[in-house]
Amino acid sequence: MDVLKSILFGIVEGITEWLPVSSTGHMILLEQFVSFKNVSPDFFEMFEVVVQLGAILAVVILYWKDIWPLTNSEGRGYTETGILAHFDKKIMTLWFKILAACIPAAIVGIAFDDFLNEHFYNPYVIGGALIVFGIAFIVIENHNKNMKPVTKKAAQITYKQAVIIGIFQLLAAIFPGTSRSGATIIGALLIGISRKAAADFTFYLAIPVMFGASLLKIVKFGFHFTAIEAAVLLVGMFVAFIVSLVVIKMLLGYIRKHDFKPFGWYRIVLGIIVWLYFGINGVK
Repeated sequence: MDVLKSILFGIVEGITEWLPVSSTGHMILLEQFVSFKNVSPDFFEMFEVVVQLGAILAVVILYWKDIWPLTNSEGRGYTETGILAHFDKKIMTLWFKILAACIPAAIVGIAFDDFLNEHFYNPYVIGGALIVFGIAFIVIENHNKNMKPVTKKAAQITYKQAVIIGIFQLLAAIFPGTSRSGATIIGALLIGISRKAAADFTFYLAIPVMFGASLLKIVKFGFHFTAIEAAVLLVGMFVAFIVSLVVIKMLLGYIRKHDFKPFGWYRIVLGIIVWLYFGINGVK
């Protein structure tokens, strides 16, 4: 039964990780109705993060041509001779920008991970973050309604813009329920980046951020899995991978003709539901 339940968690992760609606908010609600019976609490805390590795793999596959820096074409790298000739200069530059955007969240995550989990990982902070950033989506989309984006492609994002997006990503690292994709997309929209470019750059950012967070959780948990725990983790990651492939393609198709306001309204409703549910049940 626990393996079957991991399929449901994988589906929720694959859907909510990429939509700007907060995977954390959905996970804590799902946990109230579907809980594992044969795994430890420490494992489940680790599972909620590490299941993201399946979602990361979907991004790597879908964006392989855009993010793989090695090339067989001479003269496309930093120099026409030597080992650097085998690296695509534009893709390497993109990765440097991605890493620059990751620095703020990486520093805070490594230094304050336990503190943040203890003090901010609760339904009321999550519900508040869902509502606040839901309102932000609606306000920003209304503000940008008649404005043309300055930056239309992810590859055109500057280092300054990347760092600003990274600062917004930091909000998601501090306040669960903010949604990493939601925070970075809002930051990108505010500084004149198109929805498509904002979404693409958010997906790129997910690779080092989510891999780093997963590695940190695995190291803290250790590598001592029971057979059931190993099966739960692997099945959850596989399902998250398959679902993510579909969701990412659907989101990219959606934003070509629509804005993010529906996600804003959804977040507000979900945040209120989280507050009401946990408030009525007296959960701290």
